Amino acid sequence: MKSGLTSGFGYALEGLRLIFRPGLRAHVLVPVLVNLVVLILAVWGGSILFEDLLQRFLPEAGWLSYLRWLLWPLFALGIALLVVFGFTAMANLIAAPFNSLLSQKVEQLFGGKPAVSLGWRQMAGELPRTLGSEVRKLGYFLARAIPLLILFLIPGVNLAAPLLWALFSAWFMALEYSDYPLGNQGLLFSEQRQRLRGNRLAALGFGAGASLLTLIPLVNLAAMPAAVIGATLLSLRSPKPQDPALTKTPGTA
Repeated sequence: MKSGLTSGFGYALEGLRLIFRPGLRAHVLVPVLVNLVVLILAVWGGSILFEDLLQRFLPEAGWLSYLRWLLWPLFALGIALLVVFGFTAMANLIAAPFNSLLSQKVEQLFGGKPAVSLGWRQMAGELPRTLGSEVRKLGYFLARAIPLLILFLIPGVNLAAPLLWALFSAWFMALEYSDYPLGNQGLLFSEQRQRLRGNRLAALGFGAGASLLTLIPLVNLAAMPAAVIGATLLSLRSPKPQDPALTKTPGTA
């Protein structure tokens, strides 16, 4: 299988297409409802945050007022990305057990995994693991997001901040959603990061696609289950570390 940015991006789109597939629709419903509620709260809170920060750091009478026309879109993009990630983190925290079960169902349908009971009892058993994983991902995100957000406040440097944030967002989205299939396989968060580094371009492409889905109105309601499905398919179809393609030494056939 060819792994690259475009193939990784395609998994996010394939996940969106498959949310209506029989056998998956029932498992998609709860994540979509969670997305709807959290998105409403995120838009409301984000609009208040944006107005407050805009007046604080880019006032019309400030010394950067002559650059306001240039910095305003960059500043707005930074706040939008912050809201998107806050929305994504909260929605995933609430829906984590359901996303884990959705990933298992995808593995059954497309990976030939044995069918397992996907009831409330199993979801309760998954709750400590999935919530603990979400907390670890949140810590990983904050440790890197806060320094990047500070760059938005440094004149001159803030011109490069959106690009750096976009790269980080793509990587984190890949980590966020790959956790469900890889976590179901028993991989720890550090092991999941190592697995994705071995397929970095595909991971970044998938993360970029997942990020895009969260930015499109209405589509973002289904972005979370679509990304879970896409990440699971990417995990199923990607070369594993024990595959010959990854373990052979240079010069060998």
